[in-house]
Amino acid sequence: MISDKAQGSKTVSICHVTSAHTRYDIRIFVKECVTLANLGYKVSLIVADDLGDEIKHGVNIIDVGKPSRRFSRMLKTPYMIYRKILELKFEVVHFHDPEILLIGYKLAKKGIQVIYDVHEDLPKQVQSKHWIPRMMRPLVSFGVSHLEKFCSKRFVGIITATPIIAKRFSRYNSHVIAVCNYPLLSELSNLNVNWDSRQDKLSYIGSISRTRGIQELVISLSISHLDLELAGLISGDISLENLSKLDGYQYVNYVGVLDREQIADLLSRVKIGLVTLLPTPSYVESLPIKLFEYMLAGIPVIASNFKLWQDIIKKYECGVLVNPHKPQEIADACVFLLNNQDIAKNMGENGRKAVLNYFNWEVESNKLNSFYKKLKTCSKSQLYEL
Repeated sequence: MISDKAQGSKTVSICHVTSAHTRYDIRIFVKECVTLANLGYKVSLIVADDLGDEIKHGVNIIDVGKPSRRFSRMLKTPYMIYRKILELKFEVVHFHDPEILLIGYKLAKKGIQVIYDVHEDLPKQVQSKHWIPRMMRPLVSFGVSHLEKFCSKRFVGIITATPIIAKRFSRYNSHVIAVCNYPLLSELSNLNVNWDSRQDKLSYIGSISRTRGIQELVISLSISHLDLELAGLISGDISLENLSKLDGYQYVNYVGVLDREQIADLLSRVKIGLVTLLPTPSYVESLPIKLFEYMLAGIPVIASNFKLWQDIIKKYECGVLVNPHKPQEIADACVFLLNNQDIAKNMGENGRKAVLNYFNWEVESNKLNSFYKKLKTCSKSQLYEL
């Protein structure tokens, strides 16, 4: 089990750690931390947001303070987290950000059981980071790949957000499991799915950026003349001012960042969900939660024609695949569905059934629980041998 002390016990002290995510992050806090707390574990979450300490849903949230700049976050914050973990003497540390990799390695050398939760394929992700100079990206990708490999061999286990990432890490560590970031049924399962009460509108929820296809999506509206409900945080590679200058923005209703209840309300009022991300190395192998939230809401999806997404959408007949670089294809798919509402309604129903049966957090939470129960501690000679 996690350790001899923890075997058969539900009081093992677990510390989740993030230096970059918000304290109420859906995967980290709402799903993983709250799930483990409900199972009886003693769960803490270390964050760096300057909002103070609190206890919420049985999770003890500990704040080490917000860094002033990205550089500080990557250097100073990990050191502050490291000191706090040693001070509070946690048995298990479960961290979520690659910038804490070396801290995780140092903690493992001290005998603390460390779990690395890999949300994205980092070597592929850095290849599309706008703040990294283009010529430096291959070198950075190579470096982080080897850093992950080196450190992961010293951890007691790896949790990943997709099976594809899990396959890569299984070469470095024998205790790897994919716990996918699927929706919580409790959030959207009771959502109004009455098709006739919905409006002939499109929706996009989530982070908004060029690489997520927002420009092509907005331009497609100038062709389809359909209204888009747009919700989410606009990232650094595009601004609302620049977005508003695009032909088609007159059909956009930007509502900002919504909480979970507001997202449910939005998805109960529209008829199509869009997830037309561009084919960056990290996106083509991702499983974006918005895809499954649209499905759970009972609306058809219009999605990028990535191989991984094709396998889902074609199998469950829940949407239409398009080339995300082509606004005309996006527009044609939207118009087709709204002109053939029986087909659109059936696709929405198919997607909802698929999530209720397979693609939900309740299924994934059982994997998380099993991982914690079955994970065996490596010997020190195995774990810390350089």
